[in-house]
Amino acid sequence: MLVRVIILNFLILVVSSCDFSKYKQTESVDFTTAFEKSNGEETATYNEVINFYQALDSIYPSISFIEYGETDSGKKLHLVIYNPAEKFDLDELKKNKQIFFINNGIHPGESDGIDATMLFLRDLAQDSITIPKNTIVATIPIYNIGGALNRNTSTRTNQNGPKAYGFRGNARNYDLNRDFIKADTKNARSFYKIFQDLDPDIFLDNHVSNGADYQYTLTHLLTQHNKLNGELGNYLHNQFMPALQDSLAKKNWPITPYVNVFNESPEIGFQQFNDSPRYSTGYSTLFNSLGMMLETHMLKPYKQRVEGTYEFMQTTLNIIDKNSEQILKARAKTKAYFTNAKEYYLNYKVDSSKTSQLQFKGYHDTLIKSKVTGLSRLKYNREKPYTKNVTYYNYFKPTDTIKIPKAYIIPQAWWQVTDLLKRNNIEMQSLKKDSIITVETYHIQDYKTKKEAYEGHYLHYNTKVNAQQEKIQLHKGDFIVSTHQEGIRYLIETLEPVATDSFFNWNFFDTVLQQKEHFSPYVFEDKALEILEQQPELKQKFDSIKRVNSTFSKNWYMQLDWIHKHSIHYEKSHLRYPIFRMLN
Repeated sequence: MLVRVIILNFLILVVSSCDFSKYKQTESVDFTTAFEKSNGEETATYNEVINFYQALDSIYPSISFIEYGETDSGKKLHLVIYNPAEKFDLDELKKNKQIFFINNGIHPGESDGIDATMLFLRDLAQDSITIPKNTIVATIPIYNIGGALNRNTSTRTNQNGPKAYGFRGNARNYDLNRDFIKADTKNARSFYKIFQDLDPDIFLDNHVSNGADYQYTLTHLLTQHNKLNGELGNYLHNQFMPALQDSLAKKNWPITPYVNVFNESPEIGFQQFNDSPRYSTGYSTLFNSLGMMLETHMLKPYKQRVEGTYEFMQTTLNIIDKNSEQILKARAKTKAYFTNAKEYYLNYKVDSSKTSQLQFKGYHDTLIKSKVTGLSRLKYNREKPYTKNVTYYNYFKPTDTIKIPKAYIIPQAWWQVTDLLKRNNIEMQSLKKDSIITVETYHIQDYKTKKEAYEGHYLHYNTKVNAQQEKIQLHKGDFIVSTHQEGIRYLIETLEPVATDSFFNWNFFDTVLQQKEHFSPYVFEDKALEILEQQPELKQKFDSIKRVNSTFSKNWYMQLDWIHKHSIHYEKSHLRYPIFRMLN
């Protein structure tokens, strides 16, 4: 890419930590990036990136550089907006233009997007590439600032450049691309503010892939179209993806879906990545944004990867700018559909009855004996490229369906939940007085828990619930959250316990899984007898279980515990999910 130096007079300055607001019109700035100066072997440091965008903002009125919230690193998150009309009131912009939002450096060792977006925004500001007519471009220069500051040369074990780079974990060692629902980090909470203010129509998260070897530099991981649903999902699957692939191929940048295999041959076929809401594109789906990740191939040279990322973003911008009216209408229809829906589908799995065929460009591979382990290992032969049909499993279907309630009721005690809902622009009303309301309650019937820690949690999964009608005592200040609002998908995916990334599965409600009050057997024996004598139907059920269940009949504590849990002495909060559903 050509080096472009803007000369306002005769003095040339290198971008540094200067206060660019003090620049005079007789001075100039060199916008050549570290990537360009190193001939594609280096990535910019955090300070170089921030100074670069401060300079763009100072020189070009089409660029706005904004501090936007805290991160775990102690440094502020930033947002850069490009608008050729030189206006930056987001509420006004969203009325007439679509928003293309690019996130960079979520994994700072995967720095391709950081450098490519610097070039992209500079070239847009300098009018050296096609200027969009209908699209505003916004970007987070580096999302994981703590990881970017933890710069090293060795942790990306398999990656081909750059020379030095950031670390995957953030300042508290969280993987930020697992934090979009639980929001354990300040980064995620600041991201919420940016995302909700932008309400982007198209969202891109730039990454670098691992896994198999193949001929492509570029792979795409688009939001799963069945989950995105409706006209928006159809546009992404049937129009945008083919247009993207065709346009890039004409530029000699062939692209394929993300090769979702690990230590296996792509020839056997592979499935589309299932981006649940913990991931950035899964989160963006909940707000009906066209989501995509770019995954460049880690084994390709760094210069090639950055240039490919640039071409991907430019091509994407050209396509969506031409289709802006269609995208905006499709998004509006999708929002309206979910706002008025009666049912919602959860937990999508591959539908193997439907597949696609890819003309895949790979390398022949074989199993050979490892010189390290003495066992079989996979070996690719780059001297033997191939192009052949490969089965791609890119159709999904839901495994669970729920009836959408009129509203959810959240007791004010669960402030961690209401805080995250508010950060995601969820509207809620406070009860004006203490009330007894008939609601649908869930009781946790079964769940499994991961045995190893995952991103600071021991995740639950395979959660099952029983629903029943109950009268619940609610208090002034508790919250009623209507489902008739644009954030309905976020509400359901977080508040329905069976959802993959529900707040329940992320351990927000683990205190209700523990019984707080118990009984002393030598005291409760007499009470248990009294309970059975006073409740013949309960005694009949008790005796029936003893007859058919030998384990139960031989375990005195199990029997007493059963009676206790069927008495008024058993606490109602144990295993009762504390978020309630208002059906009427």
